Amino acid sequence: MKKITYILLLNIINCFSQPEIYSWLQNTETTGNYYIAGSPVLVPNNILVNCQKVQFSNDYVYVTATGVPSYPTGPFLDGNPSNAQNQAVIFKITRNPQQNLDDLTYTTPGNIGVFINGVALFDYRDGVAWNSNTNQLCGGPGNPPCPGGFLAEMDWNRDAILAEMEGFDCAKGHPAMGNYHHHQNPSAFKLDRFLVSHVCDLYDSEGLYVIDSTAHSPLLGYAFDGFPIYGAYGYQNNDGSGGVVRIESGYNLRSITERTHHADGTDVEDGPSISEYFLGYFREDYEFIDQDEDKYLDEHNGRLCVTPEYPEGTYAYFCTVDENWNSKYPYAVGPTFYGEYSNSMTNNILEQTTTYYQTNLNNESLTVGFNAFINKSSELIIVQCLGLVKENTKVNVIDLNGKILKSTQIFPGQTLASIDSRALYNGLYIIEIIQNNKRLIKKLAISR
Repeated sequence: MKKITYILLLNIINCFSQPEIYSWLQNTETTGNYYIAGSPVLVPNNILVNCQKVQFSNDYVYVTATGVPSYPTGPFLDGNPSNAQNQAVIFKITRNPQQNLDDLTYTTPGNIGVFINGVALFDYRDGVAWNSNTNQLCGGPGNPPCPGGFLAEMDWNRDAILAEMEGFDCAKGHPAMGNYHHHQNPSAFKLDRFLVSHVCDLYDSEGLYVIDSTAHSPLLGYAFDGFPIYGAYGYQNNDGSGGVVRIESGYNLRSITERTHHADGTDVEDGPSISEYFLGYFREDYEFIDQDEDKYLDEHNGRLCVTPEYPEGTYAYFCTVDENWNSKYPYAVGPTFYGEYSNSMTNNILEQTTTYYQTNLNNESLTVGFNAFINKSSELIIVQCLGLVKENTKVNVIDLNGKILKSTQIFPGQTLASIDSRALYNGLYIIEIIQNNKRLIKKLAISR
């Protein structure tokens, strides 16, 4: 029995040295919610959130997920009739990613990666492009089809992040026929330093994580070439030195007055005038400029570097933002993959695997900090966690006599809790969050 226990413990420890196995947010109990336009009341969708099972072999990790996050989805103010639906998908991620040394592989429409909560990552595009033969947009709702169909690569392809801004929810995501996904950094609009969307005004400011400029970003997911995806901040230098800085895109808007050539000088069919569609509306409006500093990413939006999960180094993509924390092209992965790409979605597992059961071998401290404040307009106590919440987190409101007055939970993959404060008198209260019997407290004054 001791030998069996030892082998099991050794396997668990080995898993914890493999981020591609242990990083997924697993859940078999909690179901999700969504908002409808005009109402701040959550509507249950009765779909399990995050990932339900993680299995692995020597070569692959298999992640079973619904594609539905634990943070609320919606509303989608562009009239999108869809909502997040159960995708019932298995993601097959290689454990041995390799650099692609042959011809570059461009990212594709649809899923190109997966976040650790099982939600899909799309690239920059939304399936809409410019048809130079008809001098109008093609593809997508309300437009005629593009020549060659949805998968055709046109000369001028629309940037979804700028063109579809109205259709993103607070977490910067939206569904495509039920497949909820992000094209960009999955943190709430409301927490950006400059607001480019006010969709969060009526709703809780939720997302997968909260940007923290003082800490290396958490590991957020994996691209379909097997390399990890991080958030907005990382180590300044590739060797892990230099402190934490915002990791920057190597792409910038081109200095052009008309759309006649691509950035590499290729003469293409003319696109629309910049007075008609602003610079940045199409992906080809950008050009890559190689930079000397390590904090700038390569043409795939990644770099070879040290991260907390990969102390020996790895290639990693980063979700790029500007100084105001607004999403910046190419947003996550692309426009080409660094590694050898394969379609990482399957319905079957055709090899023997081991199931990884999520556990916690490091409970020395909480994995997040938090802020607490009063939303006076709605009389709510808002508890906003910083970084990424990976474990069930209990939130208590306590009076100065030590009595717990209110309690709620923040589930893995969420960042926020709201507590009704209308029944609380003016005065000083203690806000307590607990993970694995470890606690943080802050004082909060209620004054009406």
